[in-house]
Amino acid sequence: MIPFLSLKDVTALHGAEINEAVTRVTNSGWYLQGKENESFEENYSKFIGTKYTIGCANGLDALIWIFRAYIEMGVMQPGDEVIVPANTYIATILAITENSLKPVLVEPKLNTLQIDEDKIEEAITPRTKAIALVHLYGRLAWTEKIAEICKKHNLKLIEDNAQAHGCLTVDGRMTGSIGDAAGHSFYPGKNLGALGDGGAVTTNDPELAEAVRTLANYGSSKKYVFKYTGRNSRLDEIQAAVLNVKLKYLVEDNVHRKEVARYYIENIKNPTISLPDTLPYESNAFHLFPILCEKRDELHDYLEANGVGTVIHYPIAPHKQECYKEWNNISLPITEYIADHELSLPIGPSITMNEVKQIVELINKF
Repeated sequence: MIPFLSLKDVTALHGAEINEAVTRVTNSGWYLQGKENESFEENYSKFIGTKYTIGCANGLDALIWIFRAYIEMGVMQPGDEVIVPANTYIATILAITENSLKPVLVEPKLNTLQIDEDKIEEAITPRTKAIALVHLYGRLAWTEKIAEICKKHNLKLIEDNAQAHGCLTVDGRMTGSIGDAAGHSFYPGKNLGALGDGGAVTTNDPELAEAVRTLANYGSSKKYVFKYTGRNSRLDEIQAAVLNVKLKYLVEDNVHRKEVARYYIENIKNPTISLPDTLPYESNAFHLFPILCEKRDELHDYLEANGVGTVIHYPIAPHKQECYKEWNNISLPITEYIADHELSLPIGPSITMNEVKQIVELINKF
């Protein structure tokens, strides 16, 4: 059996250090808002290239707090529009609607699976205040044209960096630092994963950073004094300590992901399968390795029967979900095609190249 991702094996790669870190926190008697958080936030800011990192409970909350902070700052107000890729995990959209903002769905390019920058400008109205840019699958979604559009129309650029820890622009900037603010997820299966839920906001804006930190702490920046009606959304000390360990190995782990991806790209030869464009190759963090297959469900069952785990990301597009039933009749053919044909192959720091070769051999025989 070759699992899609073995979290046990991923954790074991740095198991001794992780155990030491957890024990250190356990023995300290301090489990929230302590030195481990301070250390991780400082280290992650240096890694991403921003002045501020604010740890929070999860990646969805990170995005929610960014939009909420902009509302509290008067930059946005309920009813304003946010352009968002139609092909994304639903959390990106949930963060927008949670703040009574209006998502405007823009189709992706089929060859990149990322938002089509040529379709953004036609979606802009006087109510548009931001673009939520998703580096989906760990691939760079940013383009110079998107940056120009934001500047031209005075739009905030908010990055959903949940799947792209370590992803780079062509000029070497880290995703999570190229917009006005970014939300990060440390869900266990991510490139930088905790041993539970966790998230963070990164930004260079001190006012936004202070608002996010306050909102995520019940709305309080001073004990028993509440500026906002906030929530409890904090990164605990154990998760911060674990993330500090794994952060040291993130670049190395991503190098392995790229080696796996390169082997897939160079060796998968099956007429029923197409591989999305991975250029610029070195920019990608390869959180996932998506392929498109005309016989996706049969391929999934075939690989499963031969001991290979795969996952569909994502079988139902956000605009077809029951929770957004007002959108169910919208036609977004590229997004719908991806939902019907995408299959993610195993990729991660613990998979061996021998296992990758076995997967490719099976795929080429399909």
